[in-house]
Amino acid sequence: MTNRFVGVGILALLIGSPAHAQSNGGPLDDPLLVVTATNTTDNHLLVYSSTGTLLKAVPTQGQGGVSGNAGGIAVGHDRLAVVNFGSGTVSVFTQNGADFALAQVIPASSSPVSVAFGDDHLYILGTTHVESHPFDQSGISETPDGTAALVKADGSAAQVGVVVGQLVISEKSNAIETVNLDAHGAVVGAATLVANIPANVNAPFGLATRGSSAYVTIAHADEISLVRNDQVLTITGSGTQHAPCWVTLDGPFLFSANSPSKSVSRYSVYGQKIVQDAAVAAQFNGNPTDIAYSAGLAAVIDSDGTVSHVSVFKVDEDGNLTLRAVATVANPATNGVAVVRQPSAIGY
Repeated sequence: MTNRFVGVGILALLIGSPAHAQSNGGPLDDPLLVVTATNTTDNHLLVYSSTGTLLKAVPTQGQGGVSGNAGGIAVGHDRLAVVNFGSGTVSVFTQNGADFALAQVIPASSSPVSVAFGDDHLYILGTTHVESHPFDQSGISETPDGTAALVKADGSAAQVGVVVGQLVISEKSNAIETVNLDAHGAVVGAATLVANIPANVNAPFGLATRGSSAYVTIAHADEISLVRNDQVLTITGSGTQHAPCWVTLDGPFLFSANSPSKSVSRYSVYGQKIVQDAAVAAQFNGNPTDIAYSAGLAAVIDSDGTVSHVSVFKVDEDGNLTLRAVATVANPATNGVAVVRQPSAIGY
């Protein structure tokens, strides 16, 4: 199902100053929230209802400025992490319903671009290094228990993801690499390139992980690859849609945000198969820069060069996207997106 939203029957919310946005003040019946970050000099976490209402704008106490990445926001273990590229830190929030409170600001070894949660670690990908920070009920350690230099380490780092016993990392200067984790989840050893990277590799960008598998886009080659056990197993072309940059995965469906084509494509994934079954599942006016999908809700960030948009979709059992809302953020740099459950809605 294709949604072309050019101003008919959609909710458009222009947010002038995030610092002055107000909560609607009441509990939500909808258990799902969508979060993103302004990525401005005065970085803010923006919290939306699943129907596009801005509920909160919370300062991260850091500076934005990251671009060309995915996973700038990560959710896990009742915590939410946001990268502050300009100040070289990661802000960690705790959640109480729709309220997010800043709990920690953690320094990173290099300017952070992407974050991911493991079982008991926060992983921070910077421009030159990846690092692991252990956590427990009292919080996240500001001191990493493991650090590894990236293969390229040239500022092209794009995203980090967690698979069984490893991290998978993409660098846009043609590196798909892994770093091992020890039995406690700490980064150990050196980053190494995976095997069987295709000869036409051109700009690995985003990735989505599950179990021992990672689906990594090779954007400028118009391909999506399956990486497992330190090697590329499968490559699938993106067909009529160019440069699949960022991907998200839930259940049998993998969605890719195709920045220059201003679209989202849908793939079915199983075993070693990646099968495109909808070249255009949704269309946008701007260039998508990140995508998230969880619990039957998908969210996409796009930018048209003057403003950013947060588009929220309902996803049915066949993977069809139905547009619920579009919120407009009055800056073009908005970065990162995640779908978050409200703890009060799931019994804890």
